[in-house]
Amino acid sequence: MPVKLRLQRHGKKGKPFYWIVAADSRAKRDGKFLEKVGTYNPNTNPATIELNLDSAVKWLHNGAQPTETAKAILSYKGALLKHHLDGGVRKGALTQEQADAKLATWLEEKATKVDSKKEGLSKAQADAKAKALAAEKEANEKRIAATKEAEAAILAEETAEAEAAQEVVEAQDAPQAEENTEETEA
Repeated sequence: MPVKLRLQRHGKKGKPFYWIVAADSRAKRDGKFLEKVGTYNPNTNPATIELNLDSAVKWLHNGAQPTETAKAILSYKGALLKHHLDGGVRKGALTQEQADAKLATWLEEKATKVDSKKEGLSKAQADAKAKALAAEKEANEKRIAATKEAEAAILAEETAEAEAAQEVVEAQDAPQAEENTEETEA
C-alpha cells in the first residue's frame, strides 16, 4: 500500500485549515487516513504549524512519500532534517547524541528566525496604526478648521446682510425725517 504524507482540508470556505495526515495514496483527499501527524493553519501570519515530529519521521522511515506542500512543511519544522540525520546514525557517520545536538541547534535557529519575523510584523502593524491615527487626527483638524471657517463666513454674511438691511431702513427713514423736519419748520 503506497502511503503519502499529505494535507487534508478542513475549515470553511475562504478560511482553510489543514490536517497533515499519513494516508493511502488511493484514498480521497478528505477521506480515510492512517494517522494524523499535525495541523497547518495558513490564515495566520506567519502560518501556524503543529507537527508531531516523531510520528512524521516514523512515517518517513517506513517509506511514506510527502507531497510537495507537505514536504515544504516537514522541511520547515525539521522532520526531513531529523530523517536525514537518522540515516547518518544508521550508517555510522555520526552518533545519536551528535545528531540530536545538530537538530537542537537547527531548531533553535529556526525559532529565533520565526520570533524575529513575528516581532517585525507586530512592529510594522504598530507603525501602520500610528500612521493611521496621525492621518486621522490631521483630517479631523482640517475638518474642524473648515467648519470654523464656514461658520465665520456665514456669520460675516449675516452681519453684512444685517448692515445692508439697516442701511436700507435708514435710507428709507431719512427722506421721511427730512419731510417731517420741513413740515415742522413750516
